[in-house]
Amino acid sequence: MNRFTLLSLYRSLVRHKLYAALNIGGLAVGIAVFLILGLYVRFETSFEKWLPDSDKTYVVQTTWTLANSPINGTFAWTMGGLIDQMREDFSGVVGTRINGGGNAGSILADGRATPVDAAQVDSNFFRIFPLPLVAGDAATALAQPGNAAIDEQTARAYFGNRDPIGQTLVLSMDKVRTYRVAAVFRDLPKNTDLKLSVLVPLTREMGTENWYHWGSTNLQTYLRFDTPASARAFEGKLTAFVDRRGKELADVGEKPSSVQQLSLLPLADLHLEPQGNDSSSAKTTVVTLGLVGVLTLLIAVVNYINLATARAGLRAREVAMRKVLGADRGTLIRQFLGEAVLTVAIAALGGLILAELGLPLVNAAGGLSLTLPYEVVVPALVMLTAVVGVLAGVYPAILLSRFPAAAVLASARSPGGGRAGTRIRELLVIAQFGLAIAFMIGTAVLVAQTRHVRATDVGFQRESLIVLQSTADSAVPKDRLPSILTALRALPQVKDVTVSNAAAGGSGDYNSDNVPLPGVAGPGPSLKWELVSPRFFETHGTRLLAGRWFGDAYGKDDLSSLDQSKGFNIVINRRALSTLGFASPEAAIGKTVGGDRPRTIVGVVEDMRFDTPRKALPPTYYLYYRLPEKIGTSVTTIRTTGDPRTAMKSVEALWQRMVPQVPFNAKTADERLADFYEADDRATRLFGIGAGLAVLIGCVGLWGLASFNTQRRVKEIGIRKTLGASSLDIVKLLVGQFLRPVLIANLVAWPLAFFAMRTWLAGFEDAIPLSPLFFAGATAVALLVAVLTVLGQSLRASRAAPAWALRHD
Repeated sequence: MNRFTLLSLYRSLVRHKLYAALNIGGLAVGIAVFLILGLYVRFETSFEKWLPDSDKTYVVQTTWTLANSPINGTFAWTMGGLIDQMREDFSGVVGTRINGGGNAGSILADGRATPVDAAQVDSNFFRIFPLPLVAGDAATALAQPGNAAIDEQTARAYFGNRDPIGQTLVLSMDKVRTYRVAAVFRDLPKNTDLKLSVLVPLTREMGTENWYHWGSTNLQTYLRFDTPASARAFEGKLTAFVDRRGKELADVGEKPSSVQQLSLLPLADLHLEPQGNDSSSAKTTVVTLGLVGVLTLLIAVVNYINLATARAGLRAREVAMRKVLGADRGTLIRQFLGEAVLTVAIAALGGLILAELGLPLVNAAGGLSLTLPYEVVVPALVMLTAVVGVLAGVYPAILLSRFPAAAVLASARSPGGGRAGTRIRELLVIAQFGLAIAFMIGTAVLVAQTRHVRATDVGFQRESLIVLQSTADSAVPKDRLPSILTALRALPQVKDVTVSNAAAGGSGDYNSDNVPLPGVAGPGPSLKWELVSPRFFETHGTRLLAGRWFGDAYGKDDLSSLDQSKGFNIVINRRALSTLGFASPEAAIGKTVGGDRPRTIVGVVEDMRFDTPRKALPPTYYLYYRLPEKIGTSVTTIRTTGDPRTAMKSVEALWQRMVPQVPFNAKTADERLADFYEADDRATRLFGIGAGLAVLIGCVGLWGLASFNTQRRVKEIGIRKTLGASSLDIVKLLVGQFLRPVLIANLVAWPLAFFAMRTWLAGFEDAIPLSPLFFAGATAVALLVAVLTVLGQSLRASRAAPAWALRHD
C-alpha cells in the first residue's frame, strides 16, 4: 500500500465528509455488534474447555422412553453405582462421579451455617478433572475419607492468611462431618457449570438406598477415553449392558433398553445441551445471537458496498486521468482495494471503541460479564479488516477501473453505473431491509412471548408467597419440623404455612409411576406424584374444579400410617383428566384407579406450574400426609399477609434462632419463577439491541443512497418542474422510488422470520400465535422509517428553483 493510496483516501474522505461519516460509521456499528455478540458466543461455547484434555472427558446420560411418561427425556444423571457395574463388565473403565455441587452443602463455623458449593467425588477426581492446585498433592488429596479439597476463596474466607493445609472444616451435606484440608485448588473460572468450592471423598455409606437401583438418578458419572473412536466404541456396547444389568426396568418379555438408554456426551457440549423434557436449548439462543452478529455485520458491509458503488461515479474523471497518465487496470484495482481496506480498518478501530464503550451497557442488559480480550480481538479484527475490506471493495474497484477514459472525459457528467448499477443498488437495499424487517419481526415476537409467559396464569396465586427451601436440608432434624412450622405460623405477617416435596421454582424432586386403569390392559399411563401436607392447596390459592380438598376428617386421605394396598384417596390436576380417561372434573370424582394400589379420586384442581414454561405440564396426582415430617423433601411454602419481602426478614430471624446450623435459603415465589424466564429475557434484550442497530445501519445506507440519487436527478427534477410538476409530485416520485425496494424486501423478510420464529416458539408449551400483525407491523415500521429517512432529501430537492436545477452540474 503506497503513499499515493493513503493520500487519495485522505482527499476522498475530506472532500466528502458526510459520505465518509455514513460509510465508516455504519461499518463501525456493524463491527461493534459483531464483536459483542461474537464475545457472547465465544463465552457460551468455551465452557469446560479450559480444563486440560477436556475433549477426552464424557458425561454419561440417561434417556427415558417410557410410554406416556412425564419424565421422558435425556438427563446428565445416572444411578450412583453405575460406574461400579461398568468396571465389572468392561476392563479399563476410567471415570469419576460428582454428587452435589451448587450450594449442596454448608460449612458450620461460629455457630452459624454458610451455604457452599460442596460435592462428594471419587478419590480419582483430579485425574479426570485436573483442576490446578496451589497446595497439596492431587494423587493423595482425596485418598482418605476424612480429607477435603477447597478452592482459594473458601481458604481465604475461613483461614485468612493461615496455611489451610491440615486445618479442619465442619461440613454438612447428608450429615455433619469434620474434614481435614488436604489440598487447595484455584477458583474455577466463570465459563464452567462445575459449581465446586469444597470436595470431599464419596464413599458407599454416603449413597442412597437406590445406589444400585436401575431407574434412579442420583449423581453425575464422567468417563475418560483417549480418542473419540474409543468413546464411540464403548457407547456402542451400552445397549447390551443395559439389557444385561437393568432387568428391573422392564416387565417380563421386554428389553430394559426399550425403557432406558445410556449415552455419552462430550463434556464441552454439556452446557448447551437441553436436559430432560425441557424443549429449551441454550444452543439455539447462542446460534441465533451469533447469526444476529454476522447478519448485522453483513448489513453493514452491504451498506458500504452500496454507498461505495453509488459514489463511484463521482471519481470517474480521476480514474480517466490516471488511465491517460499510464495507470493500468490492475494498478487502479489495487489502489481502490487498498482504500477499501484502509476504510474498513478505520471502521474496525471505531467499532472496537464502540464495543468497549457499549460493553457495560450490554452486560447490564443481558446479565453478562463479558470483557474484551485484546490478545484475541486484535488479531481477529486484523483478519476481519482484510476479509471485509476485500469483499466490500472488490466490486467498486472493478467498477471504477472499467470506466473508459475517452468517454468519461468527453462526457458532461460522470457515469453512474447505468441501469445495471441502479438495479444492483436496489438489490442491496432489498437485502439490507429484508434482514432488518426480519429482525424487527423477531424482536416483536420475542418480546410478546416473554411478556405472555410472565403474565400467564400459573394455576396458583404466586403473589405474597415465600418458598423456604431450607427445611429440605438433610441437616434439619425431622422431629424439629413440626415446631418450626408452628413458630412460622405464629409470626404476625404469616397467614398460612404448608410443606410439600414440590414448590414454586421446583424442588429437584421428581417422581412418577404407572396408574393401571380398570378394564384397560397394561400397566396404565404414567403420572407424576407429589406429596403434600395440610392446607397445601389453600396456602397456594389453587382453584378447586370438582370434589374436595384433603382433610384429616377423612381416614383414607392420610398416608402417614395407612396400608396403601387397602386403598387411599388422591387429588388429581386438570391435565390428568384426559390421561386417566375422564371427560370432565365431575366425572372423575369418586372413581377408583390404580390396580393393586387402589386410588380413589376425591378432588380435581387446576394445573399448577412450578417449573419452566418450556416444559409440558405433566398429569399429576397428589398424596396427603397429615404429619409433614413424613415427607422426604420437605419444602415449606408460606403465605404472607402483605409484602413477602418484609415478612422474609422475620422468617430469617426465626430460622437463625431455631436452626442456626442450617443456612437460610428462601425466596419469594415470583423470584424463583423469574429464574426460569431470565435466559429468554436476556436473549430478547440482546436480540433487540442487535436488531435495532441493524435497522439503524440500514437507514444510514438508505439516507446516503437517497442523497446521492437526489443529487444526480437535480436536472431531471428541474425539467419536471418546468413542465408543470408540483413539489408534491416530486416528493412522491423520489419517496416512491425508495419505498419499492423496501416493499420487495418483505418477500425476503417474511418467510425468514416466519420459519425462525416458528422454530423458537415450538420450545414453549404455551406459545403465542404467529399473528399477521407482527409481520404487518414490522413492514409498517420499515416503511415509516424509510419514508422519514428519505423525506428530508426529497423535500429539499422538490423546493429547488427550476432555473438553478437546470444549471446544476
